[in-house]
Amino acid sequence: MRVLIAFDKFKDALNAEEACEVVARSFRKIRSAPDLDLCPLSDGGEGFSRILTKAAGGALYRHKVTGPLGKNVEGEFGLVSWKGLAPVVRSRLRIPPGREGVIGLVDMASASGLALLSPEERNPWKTTSRGTGELLVAAAKQGADLLLLGIGGSATSDLGLGCLQALGLQAWNHQGKEMGVVPPDCWDGVGKITGILPSGFPGIRVACDVTNPLLGERGAVRVYGPQKGLVSRDLEKFESVTAKMARRILRLSGRGTEFLEIPGTGAAGGIGFGLMVVAGAELVPGSDLVSDWLDLPQRIEAADVILTGEGRFDRSSLEGKGPAALVARALELGKKIHAFAGSVEPGLPIPTKLTLHAISPPDLPLEKALRSTGERLAQAVQAVDWTA
Repeated sequence: MRVLIAFDKFKDALNAEEACEVVARSFRKIRSAPDLDLCPLSDGGEGFSRILTKAAGGALYRHKVTGPLGKNVEGEFGLVSWKGLAPVVRSRLRIPPGREGVIGLVDMASASGLALLSPEERNPWKTTSRGTGELLVAAAKQGADLLLLGIGGSATSDLGLGCLQALGLQAWNHQGKEMGVVPPDCWDGVGKITGILPSGFPGIRVACDVTNPLLGERGAVRVYGPQKGLVSRDLEKFESVTAKMARRILRLSGRGTEFLEIPGTGAAGGIGFGLMVVAGAELVPGSDLVSDWLDLPQRIEAADVILTGEGRFDRSSLEGKGPAALVARALELGKKIHAFAGSVEPGLPIPTKLTLHAISPPDLPLEKALRSTGERLAQAVQAVDWTA
């Protein structure tokens, strides 16, 4: 029996690689000499650069950068030769046929991620994406000819202005003095924005599955602001300052207001918007790219049984988030699939052939559940009758 073990992270408890290893160890205890295929997953957030770099046999680098609240953190990026990328991946990244080079994989979550802050520290008025820009620069200096940025799990909602400052954009106050890190609570003090990217800077691709526009009811502020710590009474004010700064960035770049409506520009606090407008970045479908990069369709087809999971399994887990593409493809092929999660949304319609396992009791306090995630995941795997 060939078993595909493909897990996303259990947020604040296990990363994707750790979850896969826990499940593999548990499975080996109950089956002798199992044929296991471990495939950690990423939705573009934590672990994005590490997982894809390792899968392609590339090199990983750590680099000190500015964290979301200005303190230094250790970010991560990877370098991978284009030569080893499958043709479908090269096509998705729009790498010209016959060209060779190096792609830099940058992990926004490691530099500007929500997981770097405690719940009390989360406040999009004060957070900056500057560290993400510093990682992009570091990858370029290390030899990247093209940059791929995963933007999941960000703590910021600054239109990518901090990131753009690291790339060469300059902000000046009303007295003509250059401003350093400029989070949204300082935007009223910005008198002018100038500057362009360095000549010859690599092209940027942004892996994104979110279709939200920048502004409005489905925009960056109203949908994702509360997740980043924005209180409800500030939604209207934050939307207003975001719209004002977005239009200033458009004027600086000579771009039209149609960029405000492009699907995906509302992801990660608008960093896709800023990079598209100023740096000419292009959005690419993140889940499709990751699936092709990891050769997931072929690995699903080769498996007899599939084990997957993440921290919470809900309707979004069946509609494009996390392991959704894997589940959908496995169900199409009639595969047996087991999904393990810290919690499962009540009343979730369960497709035939998909067995869901909630590894923690619903009344268990979250703090205790997080501390025991590895142990409970192992127990849940061992409790399944794999001979059925």
